Amino acid sequence: MTNPIQRLCDDRPIASHGYGPGIVCLFLQLVLTAGVSLRGASRVIEIVSAALGLELPAPHWTTGRHWLLRLGHATLVAQKTAADDWAWIIDHSVQIGQEKCLVILGIRLIDLPPRGQSLRHEDMELIALTPAKSWTRAQVHAALEETAVRVGHVPRAIVDDHGVDIHGGVALFQERHAQTVEIYDAKHKAACLLKARLEKNPRWAEFQTRVGQTRCSVQQTELAFLTPPAPKTKARFMNLDRQLAWGKRVLAIVRKPPRTVRRSVCDERLKEKLGWIEGFADDLTEWSQWQQVIDVGVTLVNRQGIYRGVSRSLARQFSHLDALNDSGKQLAAELVKFVRGHERLAGATERFPGGTEVLESCFGKFKQLEKQQSRGGFTQLVLGFGSLLAKLVPEKVCEALQGSAVEDVREWVSRHLGVTVFAQRKMAYASATEDG
Repeated sequence: MTNPIQRLCDDRPIASHGYGPGIVCLFLQLVLTAGVSLRGASRVIEIVSAALGLELPAPHWTTGRHWLLRLGHATLVAQKTAADDWAWIIDHSVQIGQEKCLVILGIRLIDLPPRGQSLRHEDMELIALTPAKSWTRAQVHAALEETAVRVGHVPRAIVDDHGVDIHGGVALFQERHAQTVEIYDAKHKAACLLKARLEKNPRWAEFQTRVGQTRCSVQQTELAFLTPPAPKTKARFMNLDRQLAWGKRVLAIVRKPPRTVRRSVCDERLKEKLGWIEGFADDLTEWSQWQQVIDVGVTLVNRQGIYRGVSRSLARQFSHLDALNDSGKQLAAELVKFVRGHERLAGATERFPGGTEVLESCFGKFKQLEKQQSRGGFTQLVLGFGSLLAKLVPEKVCEALQGSAVEDVREWVSRHLGVTVFAQRKMAYASATEDG
Protein backbone atom coordinates (compact mmCIF):
# COMPACT_ATOMS: atom_id res chain seq x y z
CA MET A 1 0.00 0.00 0.00
CA THR A 2 1.35 3.47 -0.92
CA ASN A 3 2.18 5.56 2.15
CA PRO A 4 0.74 9.10 2.54
CA ILE A 5 4.05 10.84 1.77
CA GLN A 6 4.46 8.88 -1.43
CA ARG A 7 0.88 9.74 -2.44
CA LEU A 8 1.66 13.44 -1.95
CA CYS A 9 4.81 13.15 -4.03
CA ASP A 10 2.85 11.38 -6.80
CA ASP A 11 -0.07 13.82 -6.54
CA ARG A 12 -1.37 14.70 -10.00
CA PRO A 13 -2.95 18.10 -10.63
CA ILE A 14 -6.72 18.36 -10.72
CA ALA A 15 -8.00 19.13 -14.21
CA SER A 16 -7.39 22.82 -15.04
CA HIS A 17 -5.49 23.27 -11.75
CA GLY A 18 -1.83 23.52 -10.90
CA TYR A 19 -2.01 21.32 -7.78
CA GLY A 20 -3.23 17.85 -6.95
CA PRO A 21 -6.02 17.02 -4.47
CA GLY A 22 -3.50 15.84 -1.87
CA ILE A 23 -1.78 19.24 -1.64
CA VAL A 24 -5.14 21.03 -1.69
CA CYS A 25 -6.43 18.89 1.19
CA LEU A 26 -3.20 19.32 3.14
CA PHE A 27 -3.35 23.10 2.82
CA LEU A 28 -7.02 23.23 3.85
CA GLN A 29 -6.46 20.88 6.79
CA LEU A 30 -3.64 23.08 8.07
CA VAL A 31 -5.96 26.10 7.96
CA LEU A 32 -9.28 24.56 9.04
CA THR A 33 -8.15 21.80 11.39
CA ALA A 34 -4.79 22.94 12.75
CA GLY A 35 -5.68 26.65 12.89
CA VAL A 36 -2.67 27.74 10.82
CA SER A 37 -3.06 31.07 9.00
CA LEU A 38 -3.33 31.13 5.22
CA ARG A 39 0.16 32.56 4.88
CA GLY A 40 1.43 30.17 7.54
CA ALA A 41 -0.01 27.10 5.79
CA SER A 42 1.98 27.89 2.65
CA ARG A 43 5.18 28.28 4.68
CA VAL A 44 4.55 25.06 6.64
CA ILE A 45 4.27 23.03 3.43
CA GLU A 46 7.41 24.67 2.07
CA ILE A 47 9.44 24.07 5.26
CA VAL A 48 8.30 20.47 5.77
CA SER A 49 8.91 19.68 2.11
CA ALA A 50 12.44 21.07 2.27
CA ALA A 51 13.21 19.34 5.58
CA LEU A 52 12.13 15.92 4.28
CA GLY A 53 13.49 16.42 0.76
CA LEU A 54 10.07 15.85 -0.80
CA GLU A 55 10.06 18.68 -3.36
CA LEU A 56 6.34 19.23 -2.78
CA PRO A 57 4.86 22.29 -4.52
CA ALA A 58 3.98 24.96 -1.94
CA PRO A 59 0.93 26.96 -3.09
CA HIS A 60 0.88 30.71 -2.56
CA TRP A 61 -1.43 31.72 0.25
CA THR A 62 -3.75 33.55 -2.17
CA THR A 63 -4.18 30.30 -4.10
CA GLY A 64 -5.14 28.57 -0.87
CA ARG A 65 -7.59 31.36 -0.13
CA HIS A 66 -9.30 30.76 -3.46
CA TRP A 67 -9.58 27.05 -2.59
CA LEU A 68 -11.18 27.97 0.73
CA LEU A 69 -13.72 30.29 -0.88
CA ARG A 70 -14.56 27.85 -3.68
CA LEU A 71 -15.05 25.05 -1.17
CA GLY A 72 -17.33 27.29 0.87
CA HIS A 73 -19.28 28.28 -2.22
CA ALA A 74 -19.67 24.65 -3.29
CA THR A 75 -20.98 23.76 0.17
CA LEU A 76 -23.51 26.60 0.05
CA VAL A 77 -24.92 25.84 -3.42
CA ALA A 78 -24.85 22.04 -3.08
CA GLN A 79 -28.14 20.31 -3.85
CA LYS A 80 -30.21 19.71 -0.71
CA THR A 81 -32.45 16.67 -0.37
CA ALA A 82 -36.14 17.51 -0.70
CA ALA A 83 -37.72 16.12 2.47
CA ASP A 84 -40.12 17.15 5.22
CA ASP A 85 -37.87 16.27 8.19
CA TRP A 86 -35.30 19.06 8.06
CA ALA A 87 -34.27 21.00 11.16
CA TRP A 88 -32.72 24.43 10.65
CA ILE A 89 -30.42 26.07 13.21
CA ILE A 90 -30.35 29.81 12.70
CA ASP A 91 -28.46 32.79 14.13
CA HIS A 92 -26.67 36.01 13.26
CA SER A 93 -22.93 36.53 13.08
CA VAL A 94 -22.14 40.16 13.88
CA GLN A 95 -19.25 42.24 12.57
CA ILE A 96 -18.33 45.89 13.06
CA GLY A 97 -20.49 48.55 11.48
CA GLN A 98 -24.07 47.71 10.58
CA GLU A 99 -23.41 44.29 9.13
CA LYS A 100 -24.90 41.01 10.26
CA CYS A 101 -24.80 37.69 8.46
CA LEU A 102 -27.80 35.41 8.76
CA VAL A 103 -26.56 31.82 8.84
CA ILE A 104 -28.74 28.72 8.61
CA LEU A 105 -27.35 25.24 9.16
CA GLY A 106 -29.53 22.22 8.49
CA ILE A 107 -29.76 18.54 9.23
CA ARG A 108 -32.44 15.99 8.52
CA LEU A 109 -33.99 14.49 11.65
CA ILE A 110 -33.25 11.03 10.27
CA ASP A 111 -29.54 11.96 10.25
CA LEU A 112 -29.29 13.20 13.84
CA PRO A 113 -26.51 11.44 15.77
CA PRO A 114 -27.59 8.89 18.41
CA ARG A 115 -28.75 10.16 21.78
CA GLY A 116 -25.81 11.08 23.93
CA GLN A 117 -23.76 12.53 21.07
CA SER A 118 -23.57 16.23 20.27
CA LEU A 119 -23.93 17.58 16.75
CA ARG A 120 -20.62 18.02 14.93
CA HIS A 121 -19.72 20.47 12.18
CA GLU A 122 -19.52 17.68 9.61
CA ASP A 123 -23.08 16.58 10.48
CA MET A 124 -24.49 19.86 9.22
CA GLU A 125 -25.26 21.31 5.79
CA LEU A 126 -25.02 25.01 4.99
CA ILE A 127 -28.52 26.11 4.03
CA ALA A 128 -28.09 29.89 3.86
CA LEU A 129 -25.40 32.55 4.28
CA THR A 130 -26.86 36.03 3.86
CA PRO A 131 -24.98 39.23 4.81
CA ALA A 132 -27.06 42.40 5.24
CA LYS A 133 -26.75 45.80 6.89
CA SER A 134 -29.82 45.27 9.08
CA TRP A 135 -32.29 42.56 9.97
CA THR A 136 -35.89 43.16 11.00
CA ARG A 137 -38.42 40.43 11.71
CA ALA A 138 -39.93 41.04 8.25
CA GLN A 139 -36.51 40.70 6.60
CA VAL A 140 -35.78 37.48 8.50
CA HIS A 141 -39.18 36.14 7.41
CA ALA A 142 -38.45 37.05 3.79
CA ALA A 143 -35.06 35.32 4.01
CA LEU A 144 -36.65 32.18 5.43
CA GLU A 145 -39.26 32.09 2.67
CA GLU A 146 -36.65 32.63 -0.04
CA THR A 147 -34.44 29.93 1.44
CA ALA A 148 -37.28 27.41 1.60
CA VAL A 149 -38.02 27.99 -2.08
CA ARG A 150 -34.36 27.84 -3.10
CA VAL A 151 -33.52 24.60 -1.26
CA GLY A 152 -36.86 22.94 -2.04
CA HIS A 153 -38.09 22.13 1.47
CA VAL A 154 -39.87 23.69 4.44
CA PRO A 155 -38.21 22.82 7.75
CA ARG A 156 -40.01 20.74 10.35
CA ALA A 157 -38.18 22.65 13.11
CA ILE A 158 -36.23 25.90 13.47
CA VAL A 159 -33.85 26.19 16.42
CA ASP A 160 -32.88 29.72 17.50
CA ASP A 161 -31.94 31.87 20.49
CA HIS A 162 -35.21 33.88 20.54
CA GLY A 163 -33.52 37.12 19.52
CA VAL A 164 -36.22 39.67 18.73
CA ASP A 165 -35.71 39.81 14.96
CA ILE A 166 -35.17 36.07 14.46
CA HIS A 167 -37.98 35.00 16.77
CA GLY A 168 -40.32 37.48 15.11
CA GLY A 169 -39.32 36.31 11.63
CA VAL A 170 -39.83 32.67 12.57
CA ALA A 171 -43.29 33.50 13.97
CA LEU A 172 -44.27 35.09 10.64
CA PHE A 173 -42.88 32.06 8.80
CA GLN A 174 -44.99 29.74 10.98
CA GLU A 175 -48.15 31.63 10.02
CA ARG A 176 -47.68 30.35 6.47
CA HIS A 177 -46.14 27.00 7.41
CA ALA A 178 -48.01 25.50 10.33
CA GLN A 179 -45.93 22.30 10.20
CA THR A 180 -42.82 24.18 11.35
CA VAL A 181 -42.14 24.32 15.10
CA GLU A 182 -39.72 26.65 16.86
CA ILE A 183 -37.24 25.30 19.41
CA TYR A 184 -35.78 27.78 21.89
CA ASP A 185 -32.05 27.14 22.38
CA ALA A 186 -31.61 25.57 25.83
CA LYS A 187 -28.41 27.47 26.65
CA HIS A 188 -29.95 30.87 25.98
CA LYS A 189 -33.03 29.96 28.01
CA ALA A 190 -30.81 28.87 30.89
CA ALA A 191 -28.88 32.15 30.66
CA CYS A 192 -32.16 34.05 30.91
CA LEU A 193 -33.08 32.11 34.05
CA LEU A 194 -29.72 33.01 35.61
CA LYS A 195 -30.06 36.63 34.51
CA ALA A 196 -33.46 36.87 36.24
CA ARG A 197 -31.84 35.72 39.50
CA LEU A 198 -28.61 37.70 39.36
CA GLU A 199 -29.00 40.89 37.35
CA LYS A 200 -30.77 42.84 40.11
CA ASN A 201 -29.25 40.90 43.01
CA PRO A 202 -27.30 43.39 45.18
CA ARG A 203 -24.96 40.66 46.43
CA TRP A 204 -24.08 39.71 42.86
CA ALA A 205 -23.49 43.36 41.95
CA GLU A 206 -21.20 43.75 44.98
CA PHE A 207 -19.32 40.55 44.07
CA GLN A 208 -18.75 41.80 40.54
CA THR A 209 -17.45 45.11 41.87
CA ARG A 210 -15.01 43.38 44.21
CA VAL A 211 -13.83 41.06 41.44
CA GLY A 212 -13.14 44.05 39.18
CA GLN A 213 -11.25 45.85 41.94
CA THR A 214 -9.22 42.73 42.68
CA ARG A 215 -8.22 42.36 39.03
CA CYS A 216 -6.76 45.86 39.09
CA SER A 217 -5.03 45.46 42.44
CA VAL A 218 -3.32 42.06 42.02
CA GLN A 219 -2.51 41.56 38.35
CA GLN A 220 0.78 43.48 38.60
CA THR A 221 1.80 42.03 41.98
CA GLU A 222 3.15 38.80 43.42
CA LEU A 223 -0.50 37.65 43.52
CA ALA A 224 -0.87 37.83 39.73
CA PHE A 225 -1.33 34.05 39.56
CA LEU A 226 -4.64 34.50 41.43
CA THR A 227 -6.00 37.26 39.17
CA PRO A 228 -9.74 36.75 38.47
CA PRO A 229 -10.69 35.86 34.87
CA ALA A 230 -11.81 38.80 32.77
CA PRO A 231 -15.61 39.09 32.50
CA LYS A 232 -17.27 38.45 29.16
CA THR A 233 -18.51 41.60 27.45
CA LYS A 234 -21.23 39.64 25.65
CA ALA A 235 -23.54 36.89 26.87
CA ARG A 236 -22.34 37.38 30.45
CA PHE A 237 -24.85 35.02 32.00
CA MET A 238 -23.84 32.24 29.61
CA ASN A 239 -20.24 32.37 30.80
CA LEU A 240 -20.23 32.54 34.59
CA ASP A 241 -18.56 29.18 35.25
CA ARG A 242 -14.95 30.43 35.09
CA GLN A 243 -15.62 33.31 37.47
CA LEU A 244 -17.48 31.11 39.97
CA ALA A 245 -14.79 28.44 39.78
CA TRP A 246 -12.18 31.15 40.50
CA GLY A 247 -14.18 32.32 43.53
CA LYS A 248 -14.45 28.83 45.04
CA ARG A 249 -10.77 28.02 44.49
CA VAL A 250 -9.56 31.32 45.93
CA LEU A 251 -11.89 30.87 48.92
CA ALA A 252 -10.27 27.49 49.62
CA ILE A 253 -6.79 29.06 49.29
CA VAL A 254 -7.61 31.95 51.62
CA ARG A 255 -9.00 29.59 54.25
CA LYS A 256 -6.06 27.19 54.08
CA PRO A 257 -3.14 28.54 52.03
CA PRO A 258 -1.12 25.67 50.52
CA ARG A 259 2.67 25.68 50.80
CA THR A 260 3.03 26.45 47.09
CA VAL A 261 1.12 29.73 47.63
CA ARG A 262 3.00 30.60 50.83
CA ARG A 263 6.27 30.45 48.92
CA SER A 264 5.09 33.42 46.85
CA VAL A 265 2.99 35.45 49.30
CA CYS A 266 2.56 35.74 53.05
CA ASP A 267 -0.77 35.01 54.76
CA GLU A 268 -1.30 38.66 55.72
CA ARG A 269 -0.90 39.84 52.14
CA LEU A 270 -3.25 37.11 50.93
CA LYS A 271 -5.89 38.20 53.44
CA GLU A 272 -5.41 41.86 52.56
CA LYS A 273 -6.03 41.40 48.85
CA LEU A 274 -8.36 38.39 48.71
CA GLY A 275 -9.79 37.98 52.20
CA TRP A 276 -13.00 39.69 51.11
CA ILE A 277 -14.00 36.47 49.32
CA GLU A 278 -14.88 34.89 52.70
CA GLY A 279 -17.86 37.21 52.96
CA PHE A 280 -19.30 35.61 49.83
CA ALA A 281 -18.87 31.96 50.86
CA ASP A 282 -22.59 31.21 51.13
CA ASP A 283 -23.37 33.15 47.96
CA LEU A 284 -20.73 31.23 46.00
CA THR A 285 -22.20 27.96 47.19
CA GLU A 286 -25.66 28.97 46.00
CA TRP A 287 -24.51 30.48 42.69
CA SER A 288 -22.34 27.45 41.97
CA GLN A 289 -25.33 25.18 42.53
CA TRP A 290 -27.26 27.21 39.98
CA GLN A 291 -24.41 26.89 37.52
CA GLN A 292 -24.27 23.13 38.13
CA VAL A 293 -28.00 22.81 37.44
CA ILE A 294 -27.60 24.84 34.25
CA ASP A 295 -24.62 22.77 33.08
CA VAL A 296 -26.44 19.49 33.63
CA GLY A 297 -29.59 20.70 31.87
CA VAL A 298 -27.91 22.25 28.85
CA THR A 299 -25.53 19.30 28.37
CA LEU A 300 -28.36 16.77 28.44
CA VAL A 301 -30.53 18.70 25.98
CA ASN A 302 -27.63 19.31 23.59
CA ARG A 303 -26.65 15.64 23.60
CA GLN A 304 -30.09 14.06 23.75
CA GLY A 305 -32.19 16.54 21.77
CA ILE A 306 -35.89 17.24 22.23
CA TYR A 307 -38.24 14.25 22.17
CA ARG A 308 -41.15 12.79 24.12
CA GLY A 309 -39.81 11.79 27.53
CA VAL A 310 -36.62 13.87 27.63
CA SER A 311 -37.99 15.95 30.52
CA ARG A 312 -38.23 12.80 32.66
CA SER A 313 -34.59 12.02 31.86
CA LEU A 314 -33.65 15.57 32.87
CA ALA A 315 -35.57 15.30 36.15
CA ARG A 316 -33.71 12.08 36.95
CA GLN A 317 -30.39 13.79 36.27
CA PHE A 318 -31.29 16.59 38.67
CA SER A 319 -32.33 14.10 41.35
CA HIS A 320 -28.76 12.76 41.37
CA LEU A 321 -27.22 16.14 42.19
CA ASP A 322 -25.92 16.36 45.74
CA ALA A 323 -27.74 18.47 48.33
CA LEU A 324 -29.49 21.02 46.15
CA ASN A 325 -30.89 23.86 48.25
CA ASP A 326 -34.37 25.26 47.68
CA SER A 327 -33.29 27.82 45.09
CA GLY A 328 -31.35 25.13 43.18
CA LYS A 329 -34.38 22.85 43.18
CA GLN A 330 -36.58 25.69 41.94
CA LEU A 331 -34.19 26.39 39.05
CA ALA A 332 -34.11 22.69 38.17
CA ALA A 333 -37.92 22.60 38.18
CA GLU A 334 -38.07 25.59 35.82
CA LEU A 335 -35.70 23.91 33.38
CA VAL A 336 -37.71 20.68 33.47
CA LYS A 337 -40.89 22.68 32.80
CA PHE A 338 -39.21 24.44 29.87
CA VAL A 339 -38.07 21.15 28.31
CA ARG A 340 -41.45 19.51 28.90
CA GLY A 341 -43.15 22.33 27.00
CA HIS A 342 -40.84 21.81 24.03
CA GLU A 343 -41.08 18.04 23.94
CA ARG A 344 -44.83 18.36 23.34
CA LEU A 345 -43.97 19.89 19.95
CA ALA A 346 -42.38 16.62 18.82
CA GLY A 347 -44.35 13.76 17.30
CA ALA A 348 -44.36 10.36 18.96
CA THR A 349 -41.24 9.22 17.07
CA GLU A 350 -39.58 12.59 16.37
CA ARG A 351 -36.43 14.07 17.90
CA PHE A 352 -35.28 17.66 17.36
CA PRO A 353 -31.92 19.35 18.02
CA GLY A 354 -32.09 21.10 21.38
CA GLY A 355 -29.72 24.00 20.86
CA THR A 356 -27.65 26.22 18.62
CA GLU A 357 -24.32 25.10 20.11
CA VAL A 358 -22.99 23.62 16.85
CA LEU A 359 -23.61 26.92 15.03
CA GLU A 360 -22.01 28.94 17.83
CA SER A 361 -19.02 26.62 17.60
CA CYS A 362 -18.81 27.34 13.86
CA PHE A 363 -18.91 31.08 14.57
CA GLY A 364 -16.05 30.70 17.03
CA LYS A 365 -13.97 28.70 14.58
CA PHE A 366 -14.70 31.17 11.80
CA LYS A 367 -13.52 34.08 13.94
CA GLN A 368 -10.22 32.26 14.36
CA LEU A 369 -10.08 31.86 10.59
CA GLU A 370 -10.77 35.57 10.07
CA LYS A 371 -8.32 36.70 12.77
CA GLN A 372 -7.59 40.41 12.27
CA GLN A 373 -9.82 40.68 9.20
CA SER A 374 -12.93 40.67 11.41
CA ARG A 375 -12.04 44.23 12.45
CA GLY A 376 -12.79 45.37 8.93
CA GLY A 377 -16.31 44.02 8.71
CA PHE A 378 -17.26 41.26 6.33
CA THR A 379 -14.82 40.50 3.53
CA GLN A 380 -15.15 37.88 0.82
CA LEU A 381 -13.68 35.44 3.34
CA VAL A 382 -17.21 35.12 4.77
CA LEU A 383 -17.92 32.75 1.89
CA GLY A 384 -15.33 30.43 3.39
CA PHE A 385 -17.76 29.73 6.26
CA GLY A 386 -19.11 26.76 4.35
CA SER A 387 -15.65 25.16 4.29
CA LEU A 388 -15.97 24.56 8.05
CA LEU A 389 -18.61 21.92 7.29
CA ALA A 390 -16.85 20.27 4.36
CA LYS A 391 -15.31 16.80 4.45
CA LEU A 392 -11.64 17.31 3.55
CA VAL A 393 -11.06 14.20 1.46
CA PRO A 394 -9.61 14.31 -2.08
CA GLU A 395 -12.78 13.13 -3.82
CA LYS A 396 -15.01 15.76 -2.18
CA VAL A 397 -12.47 18.54 -2.63
CA CYS A 398 -12.00 17.71 -6.34
CA GLU A 399 -15.75 17.72 -6.84
CA ALA A 400 -16.09 21.10 -5.07
CA LEU A 401 -13.29 22.82 -7.02
CA GLN A 402 -14.59 21.53 -10.32
CA GLY A 403 -18.15 22.65 -9.47
CA SER A 404 -17.35 26.14 -8.12
CA ALA A 405 -15.00 28.37 -10.10
CA VAL A 406 -13.24 31.59 -9.12
CA GLU A 407 -15.77 33.47 -11.22
CA ASP A 408 -18.63 31.96 -9.17
CA VAL A 409 -16.98 33.29 -6.03
CA ARG A 410 -16.57 36.77 -7.52
CA GLU A 411 -20.18 36.85 -8.65
CA TRP A 412 -21.44 35.83 -5.17
CA VAL A 413 -19.24 38.42 -3.45
CA SER A 414 -20.36 41.17 -5.83
CA ARG A 415 -24.03 40.29 -5.32
CA HIS A 416 -24.00 39.86 -1.53
CA LEU A 417 -21.23 42.10 -0.19
CA GLY A 418 -20.83 45.02 -2.58
CA VAL A 419 -18.29 47.51 -1.23
CA THR A 420 -16.98 46.19 2.10
CA VAL A 421 -16.01 48.25 5.17
CA PHE A 422 -12.37 47.41 4.46
CA ALA A 423 -12.67 48.71 0.89
CA GLN A 424 -14.46 51.88 2.08
CA ARG A 425 -11.66 52.55 4.57
CA LYS A 426 -8.97 51.97 1.93
CA MET A 427 -10.65 54.34 -0.53
CA ALA A 428 -11.23 56.99 2.13
CA TYR A 429 -7.58 56.97 3.25
CA ALA A 430 -6.39 57.02 -0.36
CA SER A 431 -8.61 60.03 -1.10
CA ALA A 432 -7.39 61.85 1.99
CA THR A 433 -3.77 61.27 0.97
CA GLU A 434 -4.41 62.54 -2.55
CA ASP A 435 -6.25 65.62 -1.27
CA GLY A 436 -3.44 66.29 1.18
